[in-house]
Amino acid sequence: MATKKTTGTAVSKAAAFDYAPAPESRSIVDIKASYGLFINGEFVDGTGTRFKTINPATEEVLAEVSEASEADVDAAVKAARRAHSRVWGPMPGKERAKYLYRIARIIQERGRELAVLESIDNGKPIKESRDVDVPIAAAHFFYYAGWADKLEYSGYGTRSLGVAAQVIPWNFPLLMLAWKIAPALAAGNTVVLKPAETTPLTALLFAEICQQADLPAGVVNIITGAGETGRHLVGHDNVDKVAFTGSTDVGRAIAKSVAGTDKKVTLELGGKAANIVFDDAPMDQAIEGIVNGIFFNQGHVCCAGSRLLVQESVADEVLERLKRRMSTLRVGDPLDKNTDVGAINSQAQLTRIKELVEVGEQEGAGRWSPACDLPSNGFWFAPTLFTGVTQAHRVAREEIFGPVLSVLTFRTPAEAVEKANNTPYGLSAGVWTDKGSRILWMADQLRAGVVWANTFNKFDPTSPFGGYKESGYGREGGRHGLEAYLKGAQD
Repeated sequence: MATKKTTGTAVSKAAAFDYAPAPESRSIVDIKASYGLFINGEFVDGTGTRFKTINPATEEVLAEVSEASEADVDAAVKAARRAHSRVWGPMPGKERAKYLYRIARIIQERGRELAVLESIDNGKPIKESRDVDVPIAAAHFFYYAGWADKLEYSGYGTRSLGVAAQVIPWNFPLLMLAWKIAPALAAGNTVVLKPAETTPLTALLFAEICQQADLPAGVVNIITGAGETGRHLVGHDNVDKVAFTGSTDVGRAIAKSVAGTDKKVTLELGGKAANIVFDDAPMDQAIEGIVNGIFFNQGHVCCAGSRLLVQESVADEVLERLKRRMSTLRVGDPLDKNTDVGAINSQAQLTRIKELVEVGEQEGAGRWSPACDLPSNGFWFAPTLFTGVTQAHRVAREEIFGPVLSVLTFRTPAEAVEKANNTPYGLSAGVWTDKGSRILWMADQLRAGVVWANTFNKFDPTSPFGGYKESGYGREGGRHGLEAYLKGAQD
């Protein structure tokens, strides 16, 4: 990292050598000055207003994008309904599989383009877009292409629901799109998807991929806009399924709006995951897992390991090693292949992070960040560590959704479980120990939808993902991900 100190005291000097910049070229991406809506297989001008999408690393305006009006939403839903009843629903599963497989291959072929665009529009490091987001997005389409003609073996029925309304967040724009669209299409549904207003560009590029794959018109529709557009979509009377990933507050509002209707709903919401390190943990591996758990994607991860629970006997060692490792993180240009931590996605999110961090200091927790020069333009926040945290601190209870880690200690496995479960959320957890029996016991006791053992943030299209309590309900990924898109025998 650079030499300017932001706060706290660095425990060791930064790396003894500097990294030469290794920027990825932007030339592979052709960002249009203006984008419309993708409805019924074509890009059309919306009837609503327009808004700007910006590069969070530079605050440069990238493009103007249409904000879908209620009439635009209605047109997209009608297109999806026609496509479902006339083309996609009646189509044999083996034929649908060909389209999903074709989309997966095109994602691979255009992977560099998608990765660069994702980093420009989102702010995440190019090495994450390139090595995580794009490959896993393609893998989801490959995986569900395999299910399209085998639905009778899923255990959830074979009949599609109809039209799926899908609303995705800004932290993983392409990956969340794949998580939503791939199982919906495999099950025979058609889709109207709304990306987040701050990160619409890879979804619009995916619309071009649908055209390139000759996907029948109306099977996938992409409408852009903010909260009002999402409300029109979720509340549309001709929608059969609602899938949402985002904040718990918005998830509650969606649940209330669809209550009393026949719409199926899945909600993947916030989290405050515990990363639990025992005294017999493989320490080098655990430190890397802690760093990956909270600083991956700038902490913009619903299942981020934002609460570190360390056994008291090794707490000092873990903190010393962790601070040393944090001092080597490189914060900066998302398109630089050396970058570990990119830009915060928006000014609004940066403001929230700063507010909660200030509260943590006011409540008496000890704040530490390594020496770090931050760019003068864009939205940036240095990797931050809080010690002396109790369960009553807001930084230990509220989702910060940024590169901020709170450290608590425990003495016994039972105390670790009690502290880990003492949260309104229940999305994920990590357990670091050499004892397999302890891992199994912890996994049984923790109220989390995903429990990682001696690793963190590992995703695979064959594995279901979802939460408990205020982290939502329903599962995405794996065979279980088909359930929300199929009519069971009881329906």
